[in-house]
Amino acid sequence: MGTAAGAALGRPREFDVNQALDRAVEVFWRQGYEATSLTDLTLAMGINKPSLYAAFGNKEKLFRSALERYTEGPGSYAARAVEKSTAKEVVEAFLLGAVDATTKALSPHGCLGVQGALAASDEGRGIHDLLAEWRDGARALLEVRFRRAVEEGDLDGDVDPARLARYVITLSFGVAVQAAGDVPADELAGVVEQTMLHWRP
Repeated sequence: MGTAAGAALGRPREFDVNQALDRAVEVFWRQGYEATSLTDLTLAMGINKPSLYAAFGNKEKLFRSALERYTEGPGSYAARAVEKSTAKEVVEAFLLGAVDATTKALSPHGCLGVQGALAASDEGRGIHDLLAEWRDGARALLEVRFRRAVEEGDLDGDVDPARLARYVITLSFGVAVQAAGDVPADELAGVVEQTMLHWRP
């Protein structure tokens, strides 16, 4: 694991960069970008502001690093889902992955890519745009996979891959919003089950 040196009362001290970043992910995930202060971050990360700046840059750069960390961790279900062998399996894995990632007992409920986007001021505009791009990346990933499914005959030729991808991503972010409101995982999994009942072979 990486470490970084920070100044504490004039003396250098080491801290685990990955652990500090994980804690930043949790704070941003729970509070959103704009509602999170540098004090919130330094307290959670166990470092001082000079150490934060030295290791991560400013708050926006730290959030970008946190989003990458989230994508590789809780958000990695998307990349795994598109590796499934059929489009139906892709959709089910994607939606159930969203349920699992947004309802874990020891993590904030909801999705960092949705919670973090609760930003409307000029300060948050860059993050708002970043997260819009991040969410569209997930949609594009699904669209590419569904186009392949059409080409392979797994999906009917009259299926619009772009529209299907938009449908699935809309459902997944709906799951995230419901999870943030503490809707239980089993109820959200039931929504996925209901969705799959209407899947057209």
